[in-house]
Amino acid sequence: MERRELESRGYLVAPGFIDLHAHLREPGFEDSETIASGARAALRGGFTTICAMPNTEPAIDSPGLVTEVTTRGRAAAAARVLPIATITRGRAGRELSDLMELSAAGAVAFSDDGSPVDDAQLFRHALEYARTKDLLIIEHAQDTGLSGKGVMNEGVVSARLGLPGIANAAEETAVSRDIAIAEMTGGRLHLTHVSTRGAIASIRDAKARGLRITCDVTPHHLAMTDDWVAGVREFAWERREPPAPSATPYDSATKVNPPLRGLRDVRALWEGLADGTVDAIATDHAPHASVKKDVEFDQAAFGISGLETALSLVLGGVGAGWADRDTVIRALTTGPAGILGIPVRDDDWVAIDPDVEWSVAAEGLISMGKNTPLMGRKLRGRVVYAVVGGEARFEGGLRGATPVGSR
Repeated sequence: MERRELESRGYLVAPGFIDLHAHLREPGFEDSETIASGARAALRGGFTTICAMPNTEPAIDSPGLVTEVTTRGRAAAAARVLPIATITRGRAGRELSDLMELSAAGAVAFSDDGSPVDDAQLFRHALEYARTKDLLIIEHAQDTGLSGKGVMNEGVVSARLGLPGIANAAEETAVSRDIAIAEMTGGRLHLTHVSTRGAIASIRDAKARGLRITCDVTPHHLAMTDDWVAGVREFAWERREPPAPSATPYDSATKVNPPLRGLRDVRALWEGLADGTVDAIATDHAPHASVKKDVEFDQAAFGISGLETALSLVLGGVGAGWADRDTVIRALTTGPAGILGIPVRDDDWVAIDPDVEWSVAAEGLISMGKNTPLMGRKLRGRVVYAVVGGEARFEGGLRGATPVGSR
């Protein structure tokens, strides 16, 4: 089907989305997701290119493993899969990986995501080493000494629920450190899943000073506050005072790292999108098998399965007037492409029905990870057609047609 025909039928046609940050779990955790299932789920969400994070078992720290991720991604014949390799061997934070060999094998960036590089000197060496070939370092900015054993945002809600919190300062001090080291080395640094007002302010200042800093935010941090842990199911732009719980509290599907923050932080993320401080929207898709989530909140794994709901969440903010649609589309397309240094391909595109309503249900999600607090929630806007490399690879929900699922 041609773009022009879909546009004439009232669909919004856009470049294929690019996700800088997705966990595909393979190798090692195939009970939660595989490269093939994640790549198919990506297409359902409009992502024609996804970057696979390296916190697998074994971690992606050798050229052979980089090649394996690429090969399996290609075999899936769904979204294009680009491997991200580790900064340190085994993500252990003790010894640098061979970034040059990994880059030559096809790694598009380097991250120990989920395990911040705590050793400042080692992080300095990583940025200096990467700078020699203009490679991209992606950092999960978190001071683990400050975050401790926290399981949600530190604040009024955590105190009421009796759960240990993760203070904003755990992110903000790490962001400040990382920016200072990036300034010293001249390296190219991307700060992922930024979640606090203070972190956005620091990044805004760093950009004003001309530093090579970029950042992304996630759809769940744009849409939800820490009240969701207490059972509230209002999006940030729907919030009433006081927020009214409508679901059971301590839902482990709301447990994510960095945690869902307060309303002022959410507003700051949207302001960062509007003024260009935030370069990209990335899902941090983190699927888990039910055995890792169907436990007590403090014992559950961190993470939200987010590829298939990302577009609807950000369109909700657009509908509320928190950003314009062009800003959001740029953050899903040209923004991440610029960070990775890759083109926005003319032969990757998607068609969106911005007005269709749909309900989130486990059986309707292509991802093996059903861990989302959006179950049962009605959302608006969905991808109905996706083309990768000129080939139609997803069709579902076209008006007047029978959905055929992902193929």
